[in-house]
Amino acid sequence: MKRLTTLGCLFLLLTSFVWKTDWNQDKAHSELSFSVKHLGVSTVTGFFTDFDAKIVSNKDDFSDAYFEMEARTNSVNTRVDMRDKHLRSADFFDVEKYPTMTFKSTSVKKGKKKTLLVTGDLTLAGVTKSITLTLKPNGKITNQQSGKETAGFDVEGSLKRSDFNFGSKFGETMISDVVQLRASGEFTK
Repeated sequence: MKRLTTLGCLFLLLTSFVWKTDWNQDKAHSELSFSVKHLGVSTVTGFFTDFDAKIVSNKDDFSDAYFEMEARTNSVNTRVDMRDKHLRSADFFDVEKYPTMTFKSTSVKKGKKKTLLVTGDLTLAGVTKSITLTLKPNGKITNQQSGKETAGFDVEGSLKRSDFNFGSKFGETMISDVVQLRASGEFTK
Protein backbone atom coordinates (compact mmCIF):
# COMPACT_ATOMS: atom_id res chain seq x y z
CA MET A 1 0.00 0.00 0.00
CA LYS A 2 2.83 2.39 0.89
CA ARG A 3 4.48 1.71 -2.49
CA LEU A 4 1.20 2.39 -4.28
CA THR A 5 0.78 5.71 -2.44
CA THR A 6 4.36 6.71 -3.30
CA LEU A 7 3.82 5.83 -6.97
CA GLY A 8 0.57 7.81 -7.00
CA CYS A 9 2.27 10.89 -5.54
CA LEU A 10 5.12 10.57 -8.04
CA PHE A 11 2.63 10.31 -10.92
CA LEU A 12 0.80 13.46 -9.77
CA LEU A 13 4.05 15.35 -9.39
CA LEU A 14 5.32 14.38 -12.84
CA THR A 15 2.01 15.07 -14.59
CA SER A 16 1.76 18.52 -13.01
CA PHE A 17 4.90 19.45 -14.96
CA VAL A 18 3.69 17.83 -18.17
CA TRP A 19 0.40 19.72 -18.17
CA LYS A 20 2.01 23.14 -17.93
CA THR A 21 1.39 25.17 -21.05
CA ASP A 22 3.91 27.51 -22.64
CA TRP A 23 2.47 30.73 -24.03
CA ASN A 24 4.88 32.46 -26.42
CA GLN A 25 4.89 36.13 -27.26
CA ASP A 26 3.57 37.31 -30.62
CA LYS A 27 6.18 40.03 -31.19
CA ALA A 28 4.13 41.82 -33.86
CA HIS A 29 1.36 42.41 -31.33
CA SER A 30 3.33 43.18 -28.17
CA GLU A 31 4.95 46.28 -26.71
CA LEU A 32 6.93 47.28 -23.64
CA SER A 33 6.99 50.97 -22.72
CA PHE A 34 7.74 53.42 -19.92
CA SER A 35 7.13 57.05 -19.07
CA VAL A 36 8.65 59.64 -16.74
CA LYS A 37 7.91 63.24 -15.88
CA HIS A 38 10.47 65.71 -17.24
CA LEU A 39 10.99 68.93 -15.24
CA GLY A 40 7.73 68.12 -13.51
CA VAL A 41 5.70 69.51 -16.39
CA SER A 42 5.73 67.03 -19.27
CA THR A 43 5.61 63.29 -19.78
CA VAL A 44 8.31 61.60 -21.84
CA THR A 45 7.62 58.10 -23.11
CA GLY A 46 9.84 55.41 -24.52
CA PHE A 47 9.76 51.76 -25.44
CA PHE A 48 11.96 48.77 -26.19
CA THR A 49 12.03 47.50 -29.76
CA ASP A 50 13.66 44.17 -28.85
CA PHE A 51 12.25 42.08 -26.00
CA ASP A 52 10.96 38.59 -25.35
CA ALA A 53 8.27 37.46 -22.96
CA LYS A 54 6.96 34.05 -22.02
CA ILE A 55 4.21 32.68 -19.80
CA VAL A 56 3.97 29.18 -18.38
CA SER A 57 0.61 28.27 -16.87
CA ASN A 58 -1.62 25.35 -16.04
CA LYS A 59 -4.84 27.21 -15.21
CA ASP A 60 -7.21 28.94 -17.63
CA ASP A 61 -7.24 32.11 -15.51
CA PHE A 62 -3.40 32.25 -15.35
CA SER A 63 -3.51 32.46 -11.53
CA ASP A 64 -0.71 29.87 -11.32
CA ALA A 65 1.38 31.40 -14.11
CA TYR A 66 5.09 32.09 -14.26
CA PHE A 67 5.97 35.23 -16.24
CA GLU A 68 9.37 36.03 -17.70
CA MET A 69 10.59 39.00 -19.76
CA GLU A 70 13.98 39.99 -21.16
CA ALA A 71 14.56 43.31 -22.93
CA ARG A 72 17.72 44.26 -24.81
CA THR A 73 18.62 47.62 -23.27
CA ASN A 74 20.29 48.92 -26.44
CA SER A 75 16.84 48.81 -28.08
CA VAL A 76 15.50 51.66 -25.91
CA ASN A 77 13.75 54.20 -28.12
CA THR A 78 12.25 57.57 -27.17
CA ARG A 79 12.15 58.85 -30.77
CA VAL A 80 14.99 61.30 -30.01
CA ASP A 81 18.42 59.98 -31.07
CA MET A 82 20.44 62.18 -28.70
CA ARG A 83 18.30 61.14 -25.71
CA ASP A 84 18.46 57.46 -26.72
CA LYS A 85 22.27 57.58 -26.88
CA HIS A 86 22.33 59.16 -23.43
CA LEU A 87 19.95 56.48 -22.06
CA ARG A 88 22.29 53.78 -23.42
CA SER A 89 25.28 55.36 -21.64
CA ALA A 90 26.66 54.58 -18.18
CA ASP A 91 24.42 57.37 -16.78
CA PHE A 92 21.39 55.11 -17.27
CA PHE A 93 21.18 51.63 -18.85
CA ASP A 94 24.94 51.19 -19.36
CA VAL A 95 24.21 48.81 -22.24
CA GLU A 96 27.84 47.71 -22.62
CA LYS A 97 27.91 46.41 -19.06
CA TYR A 98 24.22 45.44 -18.73
CA PRO A 99 22.87 44.39 -22.15
CA THR A 100 19.57 43.10 -20.75
CA MET A 101 16.86 44.03 -18.31
CA THR A 102 14.87 41.07 -16.94
CA PHE A 103 11.72 40.32 -14.98
CA LYS A 104 10.98 36.89 -13.46
CA SER A 105 7.81 36.39 -11.48
CA THR A 106 7.91 34.94 -7.99
CA SER A 107 4.18 34.96 -7.16
CA VAL A 108 0.77 35.62 -8.67
CA LYS A 109 -2.29 36.63 -6.65
CA LYS A 110 -5.80 37.51 -7.71
CA GLY A 111 -6.44 41.24 -7.62
CA LYS A 112 -9.50 43.45 -8.05
CA LYS A 113 -11.79 43.33 -11.09
CA LYS A 114 -10.37 40.11 -12.57
CA THR A 115 -6.77 41.34 -12.50
CA LEU A 116 -3.69 39.48 -11.31
CA LEU A 117 -0.98 40.95 -9.09
CA VAL A 118 2.30 39.63 -10.43
CA THR A 119 5.26 40.06 -8.09
CA GLY A 120 8.73 39.34 -9.38
CA ASP A 121 12.38 40.23 -9.51
CA LEU A 122 13.29 43.04 -11.89
CA THR A 123 16.98 43.31 -12.74
CA LEU A 124 17.92 46.73 -14.09
CA ALA A 125 21.49 48.02 -14.48
CA GLY A 126 22.87 45.28 -12.26
CA VAL A 127 20.39 45.80 -9.40
CA THR A 128 17.63 43.28 -8.64
CA LYS A 129 14.55 44.38 -6.68
CA SER A 130 11.08 42.98 -6.23
CA ILE A 131 8.23 44.87 -7.90
CA THR A 132 4.54 44.13 -8.28
CA LEU A 133 2.71 44.64 -11.57
CA THR A 134 -1.02 44.58 -12.27
CA LEU A 135 -1.90 42.24 -15.11
CA LYS A 136 -5.26 42.39 -16.83
CA PRO A 137 -6.14 39.34 -18.92
CA ASN A 138 -8.07 40.47 -22.00
CA GLY A 139 -9.40 37.04 -22.88
CA LYS A 140 -8.56 34.12 -25.12
CA ILE A 141 -9.65 33.27 -28.65
CA THR A 142 -8.65 30.98 -31.47
CA ASN A 143 -6.80 33.10 -34.03
CA GLN A 144 -8.59 32.65 -37.36
CA GLN A 145 -5.37 33.04 -39.35
CA SER A 146 -3.06 30.75 -37.39
CA GLY A 147 -5.64 28.46 -35.79
CA LYS A 148 -3.75 28.82 -32.49
CA GLU A 149 -5.24 29.68 -29.13
CA THR A 150 -4.27 33.28 -28.39
CA ALA A 151 -4.43 35.21 -25.12
CA GLY A 152 -3.99 38.95 -24.62
CA PHE A 153 -2.82 40.94 -21.59
CA ASP A 154 -2.26 44.51 -20.45
CA VAL A 155 0.26 45.17 -17.68
CA GLU A 156 0.84 48.28 -15.59
CA GLY A 157 3.15 49.13 -12.74
CA SER A 158 5.85 51.45 -11.57
CA LEU A 159 9.29 51.51 -10.05
CA LYS A 160 11.50 54.06 -8.36
CA ARG A 161 14.71 54.90 -10.20
CA SER A 162 16.43 55.46 -6.88
CA ASP A 163 15.77 51.84 -5.85
CA PHE A 164 17.88 50.72 -8.82
CA ASN A 165 20.48 53.52 -8.61
CA PHE A 166 19.32 54.34 -12.14
CA GLY A 167 20.09 57.78 -13.51
CA SER A 168 21.23 58.87 -10.06
CA LYS A 169 23.02 61.95 -11.43
CA PHE A 170 19.65 63.41 -12.35
CA GLY A 171 17.45 64.54 -9.49
CA GLU A 172 13.70 64.41 -9.30
CA THR A 173 13.37 68.02 -10.44
CA MET A 174 14.87 66.91 -13.78
CA ILE A 175 13.41 63.38 -14.13
CA SER A 176 10.74 61.92 -11.86
CA ASP A 177 11.92 59.20 -9.52
CA VAL A 178 8.81 57.19 -10.34
CA VAL A 179 8.87 55.46 -13.72
CA GLN A 180 5.53 54.21 -15.04
CA LEU A 181 5.68 50.84 -16.81
CA ARG A 182 3.24 49.50 -19.40
CA ALA A 183 3.17 46.39 -21.50
CA SER A 184 0.61 44.75 -23.68
CA GLY A 185 0.77 41.70 -25.80
CA GLU A 186 -0.59 38.61 -27.40
CA PHE A 187 0.64 35.13 -26.56
CA THR A 188 -0.03 31.87 -28.36
CA LYS A 189 -0.02 28.30 -27.05
